[in-house]
Amino acid sequence: MLSASILAAGSGLLGACSGSGSSSEPGPRPGASEGPGSRPGDRRFVPKGPKGYVNPSDPEVLAAERQRGAGPVRTYKFTATETSLDLGGRTIRTWAYGDVAPGRVVRVTKGDVLDLTLANHLPVPTTLHSHGVRLRCDMDGVPGLTQDGIKPGAEFTYRFAVSHPGTYLLHSHEGMQPDRGLYAPLIVDDPREPLKYDKEWIVVLDDWVDGVDGSDPDAVLSQLHGGKRVPMSMEMDGEEHGSTGAHGSAGRQAPRRAASGGPSRVLRHSSSALLHGMGGNVDHPYYLVNGRLPQAASVFKAKPGDRVRLRIINAGADTAFRVALGGHRMTVTHTDGYPVEHHETDALLIAMAERYDVIVTVKDGTFPLVALAEGKGNRARALAVLRTDSSKGLPSPSVHPAELDGALVPARRLAPAESVAFSDRRPDREIRIRATGNMKEYNWQFDHQSYSTDHRHPVRQGERVRLTLINGTDMWHPIHLHGHTFALTGIDDVGTRKDTAIVLPHRKLVFDFDADNPGLWMLHCHNQYHSESGMMTVLGYRK
Repeated sequence: MLSASILAAGSGLLGACSGSGSSSEPGPRPGASEGPGSRPGDRRFVPKGPKGYVNPSDPEVLAAERQRGAGPVRTYKFTATETSLDLGGRTIRTWAYGDVAPGRVVRVTKGDVLDLTLANHLPVPTTLHSHGVRLRCDMDGVPGLTQDGIKPGAEFTYRFAVSHPGTYLLHSHEGMQPDRGLYAPLIVDDPREPLKYDKEWIVVLDDWVDGVDGSDPDAVLSQLHGGKRVPMSMEMDGEEHGSTGAHGSAGRQAPRRAASGGPSRVLRHSSSALLHGMGGNVDHPYYLVNGRLPQAASVFKAKPGDRVRLRIINAGADTAFRVALGGHRMTVTHTDGYPVEHHETDALLIAMAERYDVIVTVKDGTFPLVALAEGKGNRARALAVLRTDSSKGLPSPSVHPAELDGALVPARRLAPAESVAFSDRRPDREIRIRATGNMKEYNWQFDHQSYSTDHRHPVRQGERVRLTLINGTDMWHPIHLHGHTFALTGIDDVGTRKDTAIVLPHRKLVFDFDADNPGLWMLHCHNQYHSESGMMTVLGYRK
């Protein structure tokens, strides 16, 4: 049975946001003119770009928000700040939400209104993006497209109705900040949860470089560009904020920081059969589960026979993880928050910002949960432990359970649950986009164009849209569409619901989505180093 009080033994990742407070007063009544996400006195944000599109706070956006309803309000507060983190015997300086990474869990129920205030105590602007959530456009957290960056010393309240249960991810959407500690799990519970399980284990994977031997993500990005100038900048309103990236005023020529302060982090030798080429571009020195190094792994406690639901989130910037639990098979129940027909597997390949929910029936003993950094060498791994006894020993940091090399099910082979399957409606519009670029020049783009809010792919509300993304590069890319979920599309069927999916080198990714959430929405590669080099574009709803 689903526990009345879901336990987080040893994980440190369940429960309300510490110090935030959480209220349940009723939200604004449905049909109120402002909608549940509006705040009196807010300045309406209109991005630069062509006219004739639905802007982030236009009436069409508010009308879509009203249709989501307005249940109880759940209130949280995050503070983005510089802090020291203990990764398990290694203390580093970084940026995080409060004094932990991952940030503390934000937990709401389907139908709630999430009211999350982000206070910025950083020396540069920041934002917060609710990855995978179909929300109102002006709460999407993309600087220069849906809002201004939150300036140092200021705060911004993200307020929106949450209409679908699932496992999601909160993270900064400003420059290279997601490759620091600015991320946290977002769990939306289903009041009519059909799954039966005893405990829940939230597992957040990450690749880590910030603060290690003088390295930081901005310097690593500069290393990848060879110190050259690229047509991207974090300048906003003419003000230089001291951090590099593609958001804000695109198209300007701004010098990147010199690649100093730390050793080279460029990954020179990387190969993965699963990814049909290079595993990644960055040689991260650490790989973490729930913010812990393998030699100081977090321990989750259960009883033999318990059915445990694992919510696995990849918060990494450049790493796909191959994940397995020693001695157990996993039953996949959801991907990216949406249910699938249950499928047993030994291992999963999880790209950046993807999420998988699985059920395991716990055996008696101590078992390693291993996340291998795919294509980055056998020693590049993260570790957590599932335990049913009281012993204190931990598996070796180099443990390699046989399940890692066993059966693996890719997302395209999962079938959607009947409750979320798309109809076989023919598309009203087709969009074709080509991924371009190479490692030598590090010029990752779509259709040889760097990101600009001026360049938009038009859609109209009510359309079924088919998007074909052709990967013309030698590198794999995890592709993410904001504000929507899509269905992976085969030759004869419309399949798994996703918001982030892998496109392999010299292959194509085809998916359908319903244009049912008006606004301006980013489509981008979720390799942070690729997106901040220009591999982003905009889907815009026409008036």
